[in-house]
Amino acid sequence: MMENLMGETHRPGRIEVVCGSMFSGKTEELIRRMKRAKFARQKVEIFKPSIDTRYSDDDVVSHDHNAIPCTPIDSSASILLLASEIDVVGIDEAQFLDDGLVDVCNELANKGVRVIIAGLDMDFQGKPFGPIPALCAIADEVTKVHAICVKCGALAYVSHRLVANEKRVMLGEKAEYEPLCRDCYQKALEEEACRRQAAKE
Repeated sequence: MMENLMGETHRPGRIEVVCGSMFSGKTEELIRRMKRAKFARQKVEIFKPSIDTRYSDDDVVSHDHNAIPCTPIDSSASILLLASEIDVVGIDEAQFLDDGLVDVCNELANKGVRVIIAGLDMDFQGKPFGPIPALCAIADEVTKVHAICVKCGALAYVSHRLVANEKRVMLGEKAEYEPLCRDCYQKALEEEACRRQAAKE
């Protein structure tokens, strides 16, 4: 046990990415790691994009309603200004932040800060999303978490959008998105294409 506590207290700078589809437990894992760091008496600060107001303006909240206070930000540059004298920095919903986040995280890690990032690695079309892929490339550790496909119970691959909206960034919950495995996602796309074709005819 002592070894574990010492490990938490004296870890060198590093970047940890927790990524996956919606409803996979990314935020839950971020909160768990941040609370563990606080228990080890480290100075922690957690940030999220200010556009994410789904559950709270000033908290990071998981789908299971676990919460931790946070600082909303409009750009990644704000993290450097607000994270001085901090041991562990957490960043939730990082896919909504700008590409400058990669350099910010590198700079923090090089200064000895542990940076924990949670975010979607793919958008609703299955395409790499925001700075997450680049963060995975430079991370010391990447944890890919999985939701369960609501159609067949396999491991989910992507967040399938249920509403007709082509905007890449669209906040939503279970009414707007569902986690699907690769096979069920392909079937859903085919069904949608058939419906569109039938509507035209």
